[in-house]
Amino acid sequence: MARIAGVDLPKNKRGEIGLTYIFGIGRSTAQYILSKSNISFEKKVNEWNDDELAAIRNTINDEFKVEGQLRSEVQMSIKRLLDIACYRGLRHRKGLPVRGQRTKTNSRTRKGKRKTVAGKKKAPKK
Repeated sequence: MARIAGVDLPKNKRGEIGLTYIFGIGRSTAQYILSKSNISFEKKVNEWNDDELAAIRNTINDEFKVEGQLRSEVQMSIKRLLDIACYRGLRHRKGLPVRGQRTKTNSRTRKGKRKTVAGKKKAPKK
């Protein structure tokens, strides 16, 4: 079992896919790490030997922020926006989309489950 940055990588996946299980590493970053460590993209995670694992760990530790360190940095950035009360901070505080998306019909992910509001009742005719 390959364990890098506190994450167990899936054994039967290709190297470039397996590395994406680490928070903060996507496809292009995984390809960069593997090419810098001189490992084929096609090689599966369970085929890596100890030297290759050490090379990957060293590359990740030297050049990238991943997992807990990256998560805390993102949270600090959001907290800074909230503290200075800028537009983006206010959107975060209200739980609405931050990057200009429409909210009339979409954005259910940010707003949560629908809260139905009763319609106005018509006044009786005289």
